[in-house]
Amino acid sequence: MDNPCERLAAGSVGNPCETLVPEVTNKPCETLVPELAKTPCETPSMKMPDKSCGVPNPNATSDRRNFLKKTLCAFASLFVPNLVAASEALKNAPVWILAGGYKPYEHYWGMGIDINKCIGCGRCVDACKTENNVPREPYYFRTWVERYRVRADGDVTVDSPNGAINSFDNPPPDTDVIRSFFVPKLCNHCDNPPCVQVCPVGATYQSPDGVVLVDSDYCIGCRYCIQACPYGARFLDPVTRTAQKCTFCYHRITKGLQPACVEVCPTQARVFGEVKKKASPLQRFLRMNKIGILKPSLNTEPKVYYANLDVEVN
Repeated sequence: MDNPCERLAAGSVGNPCETLVPEVTNKPCETLVPELAKTPCETPSMKMPDKSCGVPNPNATSDRRNFLKKTLCAFASLFVPNLVAASEALKNAPVWILAGGYKPYEHYWGMGIDINKCIGCGRCVDACKTENNVPREPYYFRTWVERYRVRADGDVTVDSPNGAINSFDNPPPDTDVIRSFFVPKLCNHCDNPPCVQVCPVGATYQSPDGVVLVDSDYCIGCRYCIQACPYGARFLDPVTRTAQKCTFCYHRITKGLQPACVEVCPTQARVFGEVKKKASPLQRFLRMNKIGILKPSLNTEPKVYYANLDVEVN
């Protein structure tokens, strides 16, 4: 090959690059590196995994979204199992709750108890056990009645023989007792229920109408809710081995009936109704009486309200 310098010195007007690589001034990419002339889409080695000709792959985007959605759901179920199970329980609710046209979102139930009217007859306890098939053995109660006797020295005695299902015996005269009264108790159907918070499987949940219920199909009998209830209103059913409690006779109120304990009370010491409707008997009860609740310091926001509640009651 001739020396380009010699050719220039000899008066050559040609470009030395044209002499060495004749095609360099025309299509250098095609001449030097033929593959560069192709577009990225035409070169298999240069294709992006999730893009085609610069346009995002919609299938890849959908896959990523589904993966994130499933991951977040799984993560949430570990920390808020109550929400997951409660939503599943509400899906089954229309099968038996809504069959008669009952609309849970249109109600918000509560109960009032006038301590001055309670005579400790125990009819409410007996009616509750009969209506809800509660075992007749002692210590299994959805509702019970306690008797408080306050002595002059400030000492308080509380008793409830067999939940007062057979009323109370007449104690011998005691001149030290200056005051005596009866207090019916039951699940308080709290707006901030501890039992719902501790249930590991979401078997205990709050319905839209404010009633705290237990789904026996979900309950595993771990007793966490029994320990968490500050009112001692739960027990483990000896037959089903699941947690049981007062439900305001939910199977009755969804049909427009009163709870069994309210219906049989001879002195109308119990009042059941809507918490938020001004024309409700419960609202009239709340307006006309000095109202107290059990253990207000716990911030459970109970929906069982007591009229004339004594400070000795806990």
